[in-house]
Amino acid sequence: MTNTDKTALRTLLRVRRALIDPTGHGFHRSSRQGRRAPGLSQHQVDQLLHRTPGTYRRLESGAWPRPDTGFLRDVAMLFALNEQEWVSLCRYAGIGDPPGPLTARSGKEVPGVWQEAIDGMTHPAYITDASWELIAHNDEFARLFPGGEVPTNTMRWMLLEPQGREMLIDWDTAWAPLVVPQLRAALASRSDDEVLRRLEKDVLADPQCAPIWESGGAHIHPDGDERPIRHAIDGPGWVTMCAAQPMAAPGARMIVLVFHAGARRSHTRVPVLRAP
Repeated sequence: MTNTDKTALRTLLRVRRALIDPTGHGFHRSSRQGRRAPGLSQHQVDQLLHRTPGTYRRLESGAWPRPDTGFLRDVAMLFALNEQEWVSLCRYAGIGDPPGPLTARSGKEVPGVWQEAIDGMTHPAYITDASWELIAHNDEFARLFPGGEVPTNTMRWMLLEPQGREMLIDWDTAWAPLVVPQLRAALASRSDDEVLRRLEKDVLADPQCAPIWESGGAHIHPDGDERPIRHAIDGPGWVTMCAAQPMAAPGARMIVLVFHAGARRSHTRVPVLRAP
């Protein structure tokens, strides 16, 4: 942990600790001369988290090189950190990115302005939550599907629904082996997610998906991938996927599909972009 990280850690924790009213946790403010700093004291944090005196002070001072992840999570919950602050807390504390989301609600919602953002895109675009439940999409995305009927869960549609296997050309070679590992990776950080667990159960029960799952493929990121697809209106073609994550919703994803019609690749792939 660098001195800069220690300073950032101390600032983050002090500011959030100062926002918590001790009386809301059963502590009484003293009317006598003494400590007048706002918020919880360091000792009160230890009491609330059932830790020995001095435990929290070690964290806030930066004297704990690699603090216990469980304690960090308890502190984050007590201080009502959001997901971005939870990531910052773990990084400043020296453990890197957190092992998973802070709450079960994490990755299940995005700011409403995202709908306006994808409505302004000319390519098919959509946003799913951390369980691949569809949150938002634009009209171009709806045009991909017969009758404009979009799937409610894109992972289930890609792997298990007959329409998905028909629309995703070369499903067994170009799609499923690259999609199944994404589900496995999501479960590694969200093992209690009921939607993901149901998907896992159904994938393992499916005679075509189960062998792919058991093969242990490791491809987990669609960003930049190009795959064949059958557009409901424009016919066979290829989509190049641009994948991004809304910063306030870890695990959620925004996908932009750049579609090129034609049974064969007839377009030139754009080279990678770099700052000049």
